[in-house]
Amino acid sequence: MTGHLRRSSRRFGLLVALSATLIAPASPTAAATVPTRPTPATVAAPAVATAPTALLPAWDGGIDLYRDGVFTTQKSWLWCTAAGVQIVRNIVERDNDHSTSGQRRYFRWMRSKNHYELPESAGVDPQGWTAGLRHFVDDRYRLVASGSFNAGLRSAAANLRRTGLPVALTVSNGNHGWILTGFEATADPLLTDDFEVTSVRVVGPLFGRQSKNGYDMRPDTELSARALRRFFTSWRYAPLAMIWDGKFVSIQPVAKGHKPPVAWAARAARFVLAVHELGTHARP
Repeated sequence: MTGHLRRSSRRFGLLVALSATLIAPASPTAAATVPTRPTPATVAAPAVATAPTALLPAWDGGIDLYRDGVFTTQKSWLWCTAAGVQIVRNIVERDNDHSTSGQRRYFRWMRSKNHYELPESAGVDPQGWTAGLRHFVDDRYRLVASGSFNAGLRSAAANLRRTGLPVALTVSNGNHGWILTGFEATADPLLTDDFEVTSVRVVGPLFGRQSKNGYDMRPDTELSARALRRFFTSWRYAPLAMIWDGKFVSIQPVAKGHKPPVAWAARAARFVLAVHELGTHARP
């Protein structure tokens, strides 16, 4: 991904790459055209992250991890993924790093982890961005490739809520990258799967360098879920077919061993029903 959207019809950048374990491998023609590196064994399980409740903010209809001082503008047109890592690190580590040297380091390191052999002008692909977030921030980050906008948004919100970590979103068909820092929903995803996301909070690292046609807005801008559809779009890289084409790609913090809330909620409901029936039968 380049983060350069001024010539989107001719110049294509990459955001984040999807693991071959999630999407069928690229066609033989594409594979023969573009040499690839082996893909690390990453497993993305949508909406299954969790963290101790005591460490998470109280639910008041929404959550927002953004705070003053964490935002940084990407120092190069190519460095939206690097600036994204820097922003997420600032949020998670409570830091205020805005250095060019930091972004340069992240960019170079992540390009070495790309799935595809790409020119520097193509930036960092999804596999590279995922590796960067795992290495420099938290190893719970995983690639998630969703079949629909709604599925991608719901899993992103659920995992943000359950871990207290931001989510990286690919926008503009994979030409750019944003950070999802918060959302509002009809119910708490920590407690139930029966919720709908009504709005989100987003951060785009082009702000301060370019603000055109929505790329990028002031940090911590609130968008309705409907408005986000214009930006969070399915992956498409015109120069060649890729393994995540047509999917809504994000990088989400996924905790291991978490059981979806529906499972224990259903058990709790059965327990309450059983207690109620026992009390009914015990009456004279």
